[in-house]
Amino acid sequence: MLLLILLFFKGLVCHEKSIVGPQPLGWHHPAEAEEPLIFRLLHIASFKNHSWSHSQASAWIGDLQTHGWNSTMGTIQFLKPWSQGDFSKEELKNFEALFQLYFHDFPREVHAFAHQFQFEYPFELQISGGCKNVGKTSENFLNGAYQGSDLLSFQRSSWEPSPGAGSRAQKVCEVLSYYKDITEIVQSLLSSVCPRFLSGLIAAGKSELERQVKPEVWLSRGPSPGRGRLQLVCHVSGFHPKPVWVMWMKGQQEQKGTKTGDILPNADETWYLQATLDVAEREATGLSCRVKHSSLGGHDIIIHWGGYSILLILMYVAVIVTLVTLIVMGSWHRKQSSNRNVLSSYISNPTFPLENDTQCPRSSALQLHSAQESWIKNRILKWKRSLNQFW
Repeated sequence: MLLLILLFFKGLVCHEKSIVGPQPLGWHHPAEAEEPLIFRLLHIASFKNHSWSHSQASAWIGDLQTHGWNSTMGTIQFLKPWSQGDFSKEELKNFEALFQLYFHDFPREVHAFAHQFQFEYPFELQISGGCKNVGKTSENFLNGAYQGSDLLSFQRSSWEPSPGAGSRAQKVCEVLSYYKDITEIVQSLLSSVCPRFLSGLIAAGKSELERQVKPEVWLSRGPSPGRGRLQLVCHVSGFHPKPVWVMWMKGQQEQKGTKTGDILPNADETWYLQATLDVAEREATGLSCRVKHSSLGGHDIIIHWGGYSILLILMYVAVIVTLVTLIVMGSWHRKQSSNRNVLSSYISNPTFPLENDTQCPRSSALQLHSAQESWIKNRILKWKRSLNQFW
């Protein structure tokens, strides 16, 4: 069965060449990328016993997953609108058939050779293969691991056991090297198909792959490492692409005690990192956190301990504006309530009777004005009568 699969692989590669023909590779690189983008296929196969196995597979370009494998349906999952690159539908269909055969028969072959390869159940195999385009040339790789430890690699058209992998790796390489078709097909896939597919992916996904997002930086105090000491924490979040440089500084001197954690993903496909530094309280003065990232165009972010980042300043301003707005609105509301109370007192005064309480505000205002005029006239007449008594 393995030979049948290999023959299919060989026919598929030859078919791919006949469809496409020899073409120069199109080299598309993000203008500000620090390193060439790598396309990587990952396959993790778990073997519980002689009859049970499970496989997981995915494809990545840099740190972005572009493809998955639906083991139930036996289909490729295109996770991005541009995940098909510049391959035709026929080519993609053929490669899907290739992977269906591979994932169906790979476990059988592993079970068949498990004893000879000294694989002890339960065990897990990890396979990583891919390529990267460097200038007008390409570099490729294929590595295999057993139980998380390096087992073998494919280098210069040959299978090489990993240093320290022992007789197990030697036996696997001997079997793979015996089947010349395996070497030929792997070499073709890595050196020809992979670089062309990567080039198409980079061209199709250029806008997303070249996305530059500036980091936000702020400082905080972590748990106290001891009496009289501080743990300074520099938070860097929301940046893309992933490569970033963060260091605690004193002037231009890097603080060797800086410890950086893992770069973690955010929900919006940006990244987060924090760098900590344990220092004596008296030594915290003059320290700063410096961040370098491709999105900053060479203008590093420097936040001084005891200073404030732009983000915190904006937060403080927003809080102050909100409080002032609430105070002004509260004052206006009290003033309006006071005016309504005065108006209500006039309306409810028997001296100014209103005929209908359900009239519109404009009619009520006119009636109030008329009532006031009548009241004033009556008062003036009373004053005249009183004065006439003295005349």
